[in-house]
Formats: sequence, structure tokens, C-alpha cells
Amino acid sequence: MTRPRTPEAYFERMYRTAEDPWRLEERWYERRKYDLTVAALPLPRYRRAFEPGCSVGELTRRLAGRCDAVLSCDRVASAVRTARRRTADLPQVEVRRLLLPEEWPEGSFDLIVLSELLYYLDAAALDRTLRQAVAALEDDGTLATVHWNHPVPDHLATGAEIARRVADLPGLTLLADHREPDFVLQIHQRTAPDGPGALSVAAREGLV
Repeated sequence: MTRPRTPEAYFERMYRTAEDPWRLEERWYERRKYDLTVAALPLPRYRRAFEPGCSVGELTRRLAGRCDAVLSCDRVASAVRTARRRTADLPQVEVRRLLLPEEWPEGSFDLIVLSELLYYLDAAALDRTLRQAVAALEDDGTLATVHWNHPVPDHLATGAEIARRVADLPGLTLLADHREPDFVLQIHQRTAPDGPGALSVAAREGLV
């Protein structure tokens, strides 16, 4: 039997006990992972980024330094309020309350970041979310995925399992695959069927 997605009550309960229940702001593990995620992005600047599952906005703030506009969202109202407060000094950031995949935003993006999100989705919601991400990603756009890689009762997959699922998606080329015992970070590029293919960072600058 397919397990259902993690219920909203789970997240509401977590945020009732603490404003930042996973201690994303203070833990070195989280801060280092966020810095690695942003450092792995192959382009120096992005036009419009989408970050679903933003929680309290720690990664959002880092993405804002590389993007002209960032749309972040979360399903939990209290998390959205905290993320809005923590990014209030960043006019290029918008934080909405959205439930994915049902409320996927309109428009296209040249950067989509799926961080610590996909393992909460059941198989159907995961497939729909990934299809929407690829469809919303502009040609030559970047898809970043990063997920905890240890089994957790509330998670429906590990980071390695999610990486295998993303690898099956058409239209993406893997640019970076960073694996540690604790998490899997991957960077994919959206490639058009008749396009020139993916370019490495060095190739973009004419070094190879």
C-alpha cells in the first residue's frame, strides 16, 4: 500500500512547539548545507527563483543574494509569517502560503530549489510536483534538490531515493552530485531537445 503524504497536522504541531522547530538558524549542519546549496548553483545570477517548502526562510535569505526575485512558499501559516518577518528587509523576496502540488504558482523560473521537501510527498504528489517543476523551468534553468539521507519515520523516501527519481525525469542533465552520509545535493540543468546541451561552469566562461 502506498503511504499518504505527511499530513498538515504534523507540521502545525511542530510549529506550535517552536518558531523554528528544526533549529535551522542556529545549527551548523543546516547553515553549512544551505551555504553548499547556494555555492553549487552554476550561474552567478538568476532572474526568478522558486523555493517551495521554505520553512522559516533561512535558505530564502541566501537565495536572495543571487536572485533578482525569489518566490518562496510553505504550507504552514506560522512558518510563512516567520519567513516573511525574517525576509522583510529583502524587497526581491515574496513569501506565500501554498500547498503543493495543488497550488503551483503561475509563470516560469530559471531556478527552482527543492530542499528538504520531496520526502513528505506520496508517490502521486511527488510525481506531479516533479513534472510541474520541469515544466516551469526555463530552458537552461537550474533545478537544485537537497534532502536528508537517513531513514526517518515521517519521511517517505531518503535523499538517495529522491535522487534516483529525479534522474528518471526527461529534459534534465545532471551537473553536480554532492553526497555526504547525511544528505544528497544535486544540480540539474533544463536542456531543450534541440539545444546545445548542458554546459559546465568552466565551459560557460570559455575555459574548456
